Amino acid sequence: MSTLVTLRFAPSPTGLLHVGNARVAMINWLFARSQGGRFILRYDDTDTERSKAEYADAIGRDLSWLGVTWDSSARQSDRLPQYEQAATALKKAGRLYACYETPEELDTKRKLQLARHKPPVYDRSALKLTDEDKAKLEAEGRRPHWRFLLDHEDVSWEDLVRGHSHAHAASLSDPVLIRADGTFLYTLPSVVDDIDMGVTHVVRGEDHVTNTAPQIQLFKALGATPPTFAHLALLTGADGEGLSKRLGSASLSDMRDDGIEPLALASLLSRMGTSQAVELAGDMAELAAEFTFERISRASPRFDPRELDHLNAKRLHGLAWEEAQGRLAALGLTDATPAFWDAVKGNLTRFAQVSEWWQVVTGPCATVIEDAGFIAQALSLLPPEPWSVETWGQWTSAVKDATGSKGKALFHPLRLALTGRENGPELKNLLPLIGRDKAVARLSGQQG
Repeated sequence: MSTLVTLRFAPSPTGLLHVGNARVAMINWLFARSQGGRFILRYDDTDTERSKAEYADAIGRDLSWLGVTWDSSARQSDRLPQYEQAATALKKAGRLYACYETPEELDTKRKLQLARHKPPVYDRSALKLTDEDKAKLEAEGRRPHWRFLLDHEDVSWEDLVRGHSHAHAASLSDPVLIRADGTFLYTLPSVVDDIDMGVTHVVRGEDHVTNTAPQIQLFKALGATPPTFAHLALLTGADGEGLSKRLGSASLSDMRDDGIEPLALASLLSRMGTSQAVELAGDMAELAAEFTFERISRASPRFDPRELDHLNAKRLHGLAWEEAQGRLAALGLTDATPAFWDAVKGNLTRFAQVSEWWQVVTGPCATVIEDAGFIAQALSLLPPEPWSVETWGQWTSAVKDATGSKGKALFHPLRLALTGRENGPELKNLLPLIGRDKAVARLSGQQG
């Protein structure tokens, strides 16, 4: 019986979901769905001071908006007994040892090692402490933090993005798993959860590569087979430099408030940094069906807001009336028609802009009369209703014949007089929606 492919996205609810970690969530979800596997949302909330329920709620809300659904969820704060049990087992096995240095003492050690041109690796001096030494330190009020004793061996793994990878544990400090106040750092709960939840693949940013060798040893020390790892290159800005503070702090909630379409963002996050062209997908299922790690480059993908804007506009331009109708009603445009939507959607870059064009169509609308004589002639030639998409062409042909105006000199003043805008949707589509009464008022210099 084959093992069910299982992935997890494990954010710390200490802030909002941002574009960089949203990409990690997307790729975990895409691979899980492409393999018919499971996707777990796990909140790494053992940092009780910084973790907030409102951030956890916001992360779930943002993922749902993006189209990333999960099969189950968990909170590390509910699983402290499991971590205590694992820590006890590691202590009994001699793989978790007590250390009593203060942060200041550790900092001094690091500085001395660097001054001697040595790597700032923990010297394991705590292993030399006798029971009497430990009792004396604790009598002074010190409480131990606990480090995982690494085997000084070469640790290798086949990374789904980086290929064959390895690190020699002798070049690494024994990681602290438990703080002096008894709280757990990231590493132990993460590994215990991955074991208990049957996680088969850990997909994360390449800033976690240095954690991989110790974690592989920790999996084995707890009697488990390590998962497969994939480390994704971190996003850069459009210029190839590190993400600016402005872009790096672009939360999904900000993007949603700005009118970004979730499928546009999902398409960009899924296809950027791959061998595929970045194009708008038909839906999330299409993105999952095509996903493969072989397409992901080791080079840092570039996040370009202009590319996102392009995809966003393309999404709106192709949005069917059936998809738009409910959203129009939510904006209060309950009388909007398919003809109106088809007329204006090609000029939208954000859905909310549709309200501006509704105002242009229904009025009142502040218009501009550039040449009163020309507009008066045009008004006299305005045909009677009923109007259709042919009316604009028939009317402008008559105005052209009467005035001799053509091209921009013909169309631009009529657009300004009818809409008050320099540009916009095709007037052959807008004119029948505006209607003759409002057109007459606007051509007469009134707010129709």
